[in-house]
Amino acid sequence: MEFLKDIEPREYQQKIFETCSKYNCLVVLPTGIGKTLIAIMLTIDRIKKFPREKVIFLAPTKPLAEQHLESFKKYLPELFGSIQLFTGAINANQRKKIWETADIILSTPQCIANDLKKGLYNLKEVCLLIEDEAHRCIRNYDYNYVAKKYKEQAIHPRILGLTASPGSDSTKIKEICKNLSIEKVELRTRNSDDVKRYLQEIEFEKINVFFPPEFEEMKHVLIKLFNRYVEELRNRKVLFGPASKIKLIQLQNEMMRGIVRGNKNFNYFLGVSACAQAIKIQHALELLETQTLKSFNKYLKKLFDEAAKKKSRGIVRLVAKPEFNYVFMQSNELLAKNQEHPKLKKLIEIIRREKDREKNSKTIIFTQFRDSAKKIAEELNKIEGIKAKVFVGQAKKSGTGLSQKEQKRIIEDFSENKINILVATCIAEEGLDIPEVNAVIFYEPIPSAIRAIQRAGRTARLMKGKLIILITKGTRDQTFYYASRSREKKMQKVIDEVKEDLDNGKLNKKEIQGEL
Repeated sequence: MEFLKDIEPREYQQKIFETCSKYNCLVVLPTGIGKTLIAIMLTIDRIKKFPREKVIFLAPTKPLAEQHLESFKKYLPELFGSIQLFTGAINANQRKKIWETADIILSTPQCIANDLKKGLYNLKEVCLLIEDEAHRCIRNYDYNYVAKKYKEQAIHPRILGLTASPGSDSTKIKEICKNLSIEKVELRTRNSDDVKRYLQEIEFEKINVFFPPEFEEMKHVLIKLFNRYVEELRNRKVLFGPASKIKLIQLQNEMMRGIVRGNKNFNYFLGVSACAQAIKIQHALELLETQTLKSFNKYLKKLFDEAAKKKSRGIVRLVAKPEFNYVFMQSNELLAKNQEHPKLKKLIEIIRREKDREKNSKTIIFTQFRDSAKKIAEELNKIEGIKAKVFVGQAKKSGTGLSQKEQKRIIEDFSENKINILVATCIAEEGLDIPEVNAVIFYEPIPSAIRAIQRAGRTARLMKGKLIILITKGTRDQTFYYASRSREKKMQKVIDEVKEDLDNGKLNKKEIQGEL
C-alpha cells in the first residue's frame, strides 16, 4: 500500500481494510494480531481522499494513545502528515493551536470531549474517527459524546471501532453499533481461516486444585453468616431473587438512591446496612476461595480497623459476631503454620517447571487483586532465576499503585529481560504493547468473555505459547470458568447475527445510525 513503511499487510488486514474504506465498521480482532495497522491503512486512504482534513484516533488511556502514536510514526513516512498527541498535560490554548496544524491526532476521549464542550474547535473537517477498545462505547462514556458530535459536524464522516471483544450481550453490541453508526462488522478469531496461518499454536492447560478442609470450614461459617443477612433483606421485602454480589451491589445502590430522593422507609435504612455487610462477606468469600490466604486475612484485618474507627454501626456489629472472630483467628493460625491457598503452591510448581523447560521464558500471571499480585510476586522471587514484578494500575486512595511512568519502565524492563514474570491485574489486559510471552497464567478464571479473550491474546502470536488456568474445585472458580467459555461462544454467535442483520438490512438503519 502506498505510503505504508516497513510492513506488508496480511491478507485478512487487507480484506478488512477494504470493507472499512467503504463503510463505518466495527473490527473485532484478538489482541496482538494487527488492529492498529488496519487503522493506519484507513488513515492513509482517508487523507489521500480528503487531503485538507484530519484523522482522530481515540484510546481510553494516555499510555495506549502514546503506544498508537509510536506505531503511526513507525509505519508512516515523516512527510505524510503532522502526527500529534493530545493529553491533559498540554493546556487548552496550546491544544487549540496544535489542532489547527495537525493532520493526525491521537488522544483520550476525555480530552477531545472536554475541548468540544468548551468550543475550542469542532469536528467539521475530520474525515475519520477511530475509537480503540470500542467495547467501552456504551452508556455515557466520552466515546459516545465525541461520536455523536462527529456525526453532527463532519462533512466526510467515516467511523472505525476496534476491539478484541465487544462481549456476549446482543443488546450491548447493538448499542455499540448504534453509537458508532456501524454499517458492517468484521469479525476474526484465532481460528479464522485467513488468520490462523499467521499465528502460532497455543497449548491449553486447565489445572484443578483441591480446596483444603480448613478453608472449607471457614467458608461454611461465612456462608451461614452471609445467609443471615440475606434472610434479613428478604424479611424486609427489599431483596427478591438471587443474592449474588452483583445483585446486592445493585440493590444497595437502588436503596441509597431512594434515601437520597427523600424516601424515609425505615426498611431502606436498615436494609442498606444489612446489604453492605452481606457484600463484605461475599468479598471475603471470594478472596478465601480464589485468592491467597494472606489477602483474605488482610481484608478481615481491614474490617476490624474500620470497626475500631467506628466507620458504621453495621461493621461494628459484623466484627463483633463470634463467627467472624472464629474465621479471623483460624486464618491467623493457618498463616502462622505457613499454610497458603493451594493455588499458590501449584503456581510455584508451574513456574519452576516452565523455567526448567525454557531458561529464557517470559510469563504473565493475571490476578484480580493487588494484594494477591504482591504475595505471588514475593513468593516467585524466592525461586532462583526468577525476576517477578507486580504490574498494576495507578495509585488508588489506599496509596498502592504505579504511575504511568513506572508502568512504562516495567514494560521496558520486561522487553529487555531484566524481568521475566509480570504479575498483573486488569491493567495488562487492554491494548498495552507488552512483549510476546511464552505463557499466560490465569491465577483465577474470570466470568467476563471480554477480559478472558484479552488476557489470552498475550501469547502464541509469533512463537508457540501456553495458556494455563488455575481452578479451585468446588468454588466460584469453576462457575466463572464455564461462564466465560459459554459467553465467548455466545459472543461469536451474537456478532455473526448482528453482522448478518446489518448485511441483510434487517436492523433498522435509522436506529443503527442514531437518527431515532
